[in-house]
Amino acid sequence: MRKYLPVILISILLLFASCSSKKPADLIVHNAVVYTVDSNFTVTESFAVKDGLIIDAGKNSDILKKYVSDNIIDAQGKPVYPGFIDAHCHFFGYGLNLKRVDLTGCKSFDEAIERTEKFSRENSTPWIVGRGWDQNLWKNKEFPDREKLDKIFPDKPVLLVRVDGHAAVANGEALRRAGFTPVKKIFGGELEIINGRLTGILLDNAIDSIRNYIPEASRELKIQALLDAQKNCFEVGLTTVDDAGLKYEQVSLIRELQKENKLKMRIYAMLEPEEKNFAEYLNKGKYKDNYLNICSFKFYADGALGSRGACLLQPYSDKPGHYGYLIEKIDLYKKYARELYDKDFQMNTHCIGDSANRLVLDIYADVLGGSNERRWRIEHCQVVNINDIEKFRKFSIIPSVQPTHATSDMLWAVARLGQERIQEAYAYKNLLLQNGYVVAGSDFPVEQINPLLGFFAAVARTNLNGIPAGGFQIENALTPEEALKAMTIWAAYSNFEENEKGSIEKGKFADFVILNTDIMKVDINKIPLVKVISTYLNGEKVFSMSN
Repeated sequence: MRKYLPVILISILLLFASCSSKKPADLIVHNAVVYTVDSNFTVTESFAVKDGLIIDAGKNSDILKKYVSDNIIDAQGKPVYPGFIDAHCHFFGYGLNLKRVDLTGCKSFDEAIERTEKFSRENSTPWIVGRGWDQNLWKNKEFPDREKLDKIFPDKPVLLVRVDGHAAVANGEALRRAGFTPVKKIFGGELEIINGRLTGILLDNAIDSIRNYIPEASRELKIQALLDAQKNCFEVGLTTVDDAGLKYEQVSLIRELQKENKLKMRIYAMLEPEEKNFAEYLNKGKYKDNYLNICSFKFYADGALGSRGACLLQPYSDKPGHYGYLIEKIDLYKKYARELYDKDFQMNTHCIGDSANRLVLDIYADVLGGSNERRWRIEHCQVVNINDIEKFRKFSIIPSVQPTHATSDMLWAVARLGQERIQEAYAYKNLLLQNGYVVAGSDFPVEQINPLLGFFAAVARTNLNGIPAGGFQIENALTPEEALKAMTIWAAYSNFEENEKGSIEKGKFADFVILNTDIMKVDINKIPLVKVISTYLNGEKVFSMSN
């Protein structure tokens, strides 16, 4: 034994020296298929995390040789991606909607009323508010009338908002409290009147007007709404959300909860154009920390296509003489474009119709002047005239799209636009070819929050039932690589955050998601079935399928 003792000692010393030479890491992920989404779209096997940041990525042998950690994840060959970014959603509003009547998927207005009655029996609220109905799913495809609501709720105000948020039906008591009469006019909105009677249908700014009479949610409910929204987002792999339109008080609550480490979701906040936000941010300057980024304002140019509020260059094919409308006067957009440019803020504008897109593109162009790094965005870019598409490239304007809108709208959009004009709608590939990128979101709660459904819609261009066979205007589908970039690195770029997130690279936040199936290789029709195994933020597990 003495004979072998030196050899044993030397082996132990070498082993100790080997271990001591390794750098400490808080977390090591190995035996994975790691889609780094770096500039070369490198696919590797392992990475290490320290102090919430990626410190290295590479082959299993290299990472395990260089680093040591008490927390090592064997991914067992599962795919790993950068944390998903929803580049356009309504995070706060989604959370609040979880506390209201859910009308998503109703097959008729009668079903919507049944759900509203059930909610009323189970909840005591001063107003009954719901969202999610879509008349395009109903047999007659027509907007509802308030008559049935009035019979069931003669004394309690009810407001039921369409899925897109740009139309609603209110009962007589709600109309009375808001002071709405058949002679009242609302710029940028409409009160539907038939035979001299208010039907209860409200469009765009008319909805905002009636909301002013709804009691504000309690602080406790708002906090719970944010935490519930966060939980649901982590479950589907979202680590950053771009909340498109936040009021001053909402931003203040988000900041408070983030500082208390109760709200961990990273939020890119697009501010509503209101006086408090102008005073606090536009006049005082941007705000940025690791969880909240405030450097942009969100404007509405027009309404939605489904409610015929989108502003078109030519009349609606299914409503002769009707062009839709602008939400604000043209001079307002020009005024704020110049102010935001001078204060170095980003301008993001909701544009659905080709007239709205042309107007805002031209206003942007006049202020931006040419190629630039201001990263101003058009939100939705839903119908863009072929003669206007090149303006995205010429003036470095970012197209922010929602792929599931194409597959949700396609069955009725042709009725609104006609066979010729529909070819210029939902043209994501054409938009991408201008600048070399598009950014993708869901617009939840208009659509479902799962980003993989957006990935599926972008690539397959069908709905979940496989309709239409071969894909809707498949020439405008994105490749899997493009679709992944649109919800990671390109989305980060649109937020001025490409140096801190959007890819698994050294120095970036350790935000990543592990899936049970590789979405880059699996049959595209199986994407909607893919599940998130776990979601990590700063290298900390914030969701696990096993929990």
